[in-house]
Amino acid sequence: MSAARAEIVACARIWIGTPYRHQASVRGAGADCLGLIRGVWRALYGQEPEAIPPYTFDWSEADGQERLWRAAARLMRSCPAGAPPEPGQVLLFRMRDGAVAKHLGILTEAGDRAAFVHAYTGHGVIESPLSAPWARRVAARFEFP
Repeated sequence: MSAARAEIVACARIWIGTPYRHQASVRGAGADCLGLIRGVWRALYGQEPEAIPPYTFDWSEADGQERLWRAAARLMRSCPAGAPPEPGQVLLFRMRDGAVAKHLGILTEAGDRAAFVHAYTGHGVIESPLSAPWARRVAARFEFP
């Protein structure tokens, strides 16, 4: 793993144990999945690239707009669909068929021991195996710039 990828993984892992708090992005105090990505971004670059408007739990569902996907594609580099996953990549998940993609995580391990860090309702920031049920929900992968 490159030094840059190792730094991203280390930044994500220090958030483990942070409680889940909708719209929050404060390590140790609270974060949602977007807040985790925002916090890692700040650790890497010093400030966020743009202000995040308030959002509800069901944002984008009513109109089917892929707002999170578009924002990730605008601010990060999209990974080619056929390229192998690598630690440090941001994973965008579609939680159910036909729904908008609106859950994020950071890949920490690839291959047979694939895992990712994410903020999950009721669990807080955790590291989970990228098991088959999670892997089939990955809609896109992105690289921090």
